[in-house]
Amino acid sequence: MLAAIARELACQFLVAWLLLVMGDFLSTFCYHVPEHVFGSLHLKTHHSSKKTFRHYAILTLNVQVLLDGFLGALPYLFVAAVLWSVSPIGVIGGLLFGQFHVWWRHISALGWQTPQPIAQLCRVLFITTPEQHWLHHQKTTVGFGDIFTFFEQPARAWMRLLRLLRLHFRYSPV
Repeated sequence: MLAAIARELACQFLVAWLLLVMGDFLSTFCYHVPEHVFGSLHLKTHHSSKKTFRHYAILTLNVQVLLDGFLGALPYLFVAAVLWSVSPIGVIGGLLFGQFHVWWRHISALGWQTPQPIAQLCRVLFITTPEQHWLHHQKTTVGFGDIFTFFEQPARAWMRLLRLLRLHFRYSPV
């Protein structure tokens, strides 16, 4: 009986973790980094120096802000649909953690300082802290990976490659 419960909990945890890792991968490499290179929606709505987190994420009903948030979340929803048949509870748990993390990583704009024990745990688990995400707001070429910091280096390499491709297509003869 206890073994069956433990297996079920392990399955739910694994599904939640897979949802977060695969969703973060797809969101980072298929939306976030390409949007930084080719787009302007994300930069206007998320990185504008004229807006605070409270303005663009909480108080506004701006369609562009909502669209940017939806496009960033779409990869997580796609993975959730794929994993739903394995564990609905794991999917719901992963989505809830992901939404909590969105709110949490933006509270540094409100003066939050992550307590040292939590910051150390996040370093061990490769979880992005509000301070790390704030670096991304200050310098948009660093701090990629919505939830996990291990996407940082590959995302930087992907950004360099996409920038080279953009230059190639912009200056290549037609």
